[in-house]
Amino acid sequence: MRRSIAITLPFLLAAPAIAQDQFAAPDGTDIGSGTASYYGDELAGNRTASGERFDPDELTAAHRTLAFGSRVRVTNLANGQSVIVRINDRGPFSRGRVIDVSHAAAREIDMERAGTAKVSMTLLDDDTQLASADDAGVAVGAAN
Repeated sequence: MRRSIAITLPFLLAAPAIAQDQFAAPDGTDIGSGTASYYGDELAGNRTASGERFDPDELTAAHRTLAFGSRVRVTNLANGQSVIVRINDRGPFSRGRVIDVSHAAAREIDMERAGTAKVSMTLLDDDTQLASADDAGVAVGAAN
């Protein structure tokens, strides 16, 4: 009995690390996870904190602290779908939320119907990561 526990224990301890790596980006900085929500279309045309007008059809997002223009891969943990968004606003201001994405981004990761989703976020470092994500079929936001 002890022998079987000793043999299986290393595999059980490694399981959480394997599960976390499933959603990790190969070339980015993990910046956490939590609940994401999305902006409604009723905010279309309003100025964002960066000064540009909000367009629900662009792949953009609001984050409390990331620099404007930062690119973030947002992955829906329920289905593994991800989208790359550009930070152009501040928020979210709802308790317990870590990022607000545009309506277009919500559609890309299939959270439109629920309105919220548990997500992981990866800060992308440079344009080469955007190119590799685009080649892999991940949606990439258009720059203004």
